[in-house]
Amino acid sequence: MKTAIIGSGTWATALIKLLNDNSIRVNWWVRSESSAEYIRTRHHNPRYLTSVTLDTSLMNVSCELKDVISQSKELVFAVPSAYIPEILEGLPEDVFRGKLVISAIKGLIPGEHLLFNQYLQKHFEFSEENYFTIMGPCHAEEIASEKLSILTFSGKNEEKRKEIAEKFRTPYLSVRDNADITGVQYAAILKNIYALGAGIAHGLDYGDNFQSVFITNAAAEMVKFLKHSAGIEHTDAVFTSPYLGDLLVTCYSLYSRNRTFGNMIGKGYSSRAAILELNMVAEGYYASKAIYKINQTKGVSLPIVNAVYSILWENRNAMEAFRGLENIFM
Repeated sequence: MKTAIIGSGTWATALIKLLNDNSIRVNWWVRSESSAEYIRTRHHNPRYLTSVTLDTSLMNVSCELKDVISQSKELVFAVPSAYIPEILEGLPEDVFRGKLVISAIKGLIPGEHLLFNQYLQKHFEFSEENYFTIMGPCHAEEIASEKLSILTFSGKNEEKRKEIAEKFRTPYLSVRDNADITGVQYAAILKNIYALGAGIAHGLDYGDNFQSVFITNAAAEMVKFLKHSAGIEHTDAVFTSPYLGDLLVTCYSLYSRNRTFGNMIGKGYSSRAAILELNMVAEGYYASKAIYKINQTKGVSLPIVNAVYSILWENRNAMEAFRGLENIFM
């Protein structure tokens, strides 16, 4: 069964490496023919995880998305959520019929504020039974250096999600699985917002003591959202690796682009300047607006999300917003 990786960033490249290490043949969609040709001839991604050597004999690299989809049974999407409408524009409604879609996307589709499975069901002929997710806690850079990591695979079909997970298992990458596609996706979206907030706090020169209180409150806020807005009843599961673990590593790690983006904001960068400087998509930036808009109809108390949203989208002074959080936390 041919697997496709759709995307050419750090996360897509890390997933390619895992499949490479297991000698699994893949179709790899990248955005430009120049990137495709570079990978074919030089065996590296020209922009991301450039230290990773790729076995191109195991892959067909193409910038023709329709061809990649038609030639593959399993489609792994590893692109920023903001690009999904553009990437899928013009594809026929039945293009995903009979395909397994595996999402490594950690954001909501902008404008419509939909999870990727919800977007596919709305715009294409697609059954949620064929939908699976890949979530952390895991940084692409640590996969590249083969540091011990864990990925969690979610989906309603237990047999199939376990089968998919095994394709990615390596001596340095352990796999877990669960059935909670909604919860793990919202948790991944929220943790990016909270990591961005942790970065803002660092940029404002808050210390480790406040950061620990901030992240504790972020975890509690995540539980509230998942329970009241995502319909997650068994919230004890939140204190496991794809929920709390991913939150912790994204808030603390220097690899975290969301934390880095937030640090720039805390130091006085505008959102626009931080976007240009980072030169990569920080999903928490878009997610803060999407979750804020979703929550307007839910009414859950989300002071951290509200504070981050007001800083990024309403130009609120970051120190003023965090003084407000101090009054809630301390």
